[in-house]
Amino acid sequence: MKVRGAVLREMGLPKPYVDSRPLEVVELELAPPGPGELLIRVGAAGLCHSDLSVIDGSRPRVMPMVLGHEAAGEVVETGGETPGFTAGDHVVLSFVPTCGACGPCRAQRPALCEPGAAANAAGTLLSGERRWAGVGDHGGHLHHHLGVSAFADHIVVSAHSAVKVDVDLPYEIAALFGCAVLTGVGAAVNSAHVAPDDRVVVFGLGGVGLAALLGAQMAGAAEVVAVDVVEEKLEHARRLGATPIHAGDGAVAAIREATGGGGDKVIETVGSARVLAQAYEATRRGGTTVTVGLPHPEQRLDIQAVSLVTEERTLKGSYLGSCVPDRDIPLFVEAYKNGRLPVQELLTHRIGLDDLNEGFDRLAAGAAVRQAVML
Repeated sequence: MKVRGAVLREMGLPKPYVDSRPLEVVELELAPPGPGELLIRVGAAGLCHSDLSVIDGSRPRVMPMVLGHEAAGEVVETGGETPGFTAGDHVVLSFVPTCGACGPCRAQRPALCEPGAAANAAGTLLSGERRWAGVGDHGGHLHHHLGVSAFADHIVVSAHSAVKVDVDLPYEIAALFGCAVLTGVGAAVNSAHVAPDDRVVVFGLGGVGLAALLGAQMAGAAEVVAVDVVEEKLEHARRLGATPIHAGDGAVAAIREATGGGGDKVIETVGSARVLAQAYEATRRGGTTVTVGLPHPEQRLDIQAVSLVTEERTLKGSYLGSCVPDRDIPLFVEAYKNGRLPVQELLTHRIGLDDLNEGFDRLAAGAAVRQAVML
């Protein structure tokens, strides 16, 4: 079938993207779903820093690629062998397809699914297939982005990338559960294990960082300190009940003063080794530092190694929020419906598919939290 989608053919084009136009919205050919796959009509897709890191080249991926990985939509057709899914189902899409059979999947760590990671690196679906092709002058095979390729009006995904949700959940809210909420809330509750009375610090107030803030509050944190360089984001965090601290050279001292010695749980979402080192420094003795950011592979972390022992510190990574999507997405949606997880606070803009380059300029400038492409 013919669809419209946003193709990235070259990483590292200069900003502003509204001029260099790294994303080109063109007509594409989408093959039908194979066994174990679903054809999805996309309702909404979110713009995430993980997309931006591919555009700017700090997270290299195979090219050319139909970009986007955070989305929700409706099942149009199944390719068979998709028990539990029928046409008309509404789904949230996870950016790690999980085979369910490898060692990490059997250990309830689907974020580390080995076939899923291999497929994502290769730009294929879990089956190893590519369902995209260009049309006319843009012919040839195109790669999938994290098994989703959300910036298109229709997509084919593995059924292992999809989680059913209620049909009354607005698409632009549902989409956020596929990345921002899974990653941020999951980092707080699954990776950091925020407990009542914990003092929590969040570095970076994009969609994932604000979701981590909301997750910490949902878990009963006694105090949440929010750190960023953008005043509007700090004010947003203040409205949500956090203590804002401007990032910079004096941030660690200010955090220690605000928390009485440092955070019990500190979550870094920026994707910078320098900021991660600050987050570690802002963690109190016996505390836990969690990072979900994705720095360039060449960045290296410099910390005081002996403190891991003498201060019984924990430093850990969190991918997909250490979530089990089939388990956690329904739990987080229920918390949203009950008013304990106000996910709508993450959404700052609604845009069209043709506005993607402008949207990524806005994201790169820190002028947005989560933007939803309405399809």
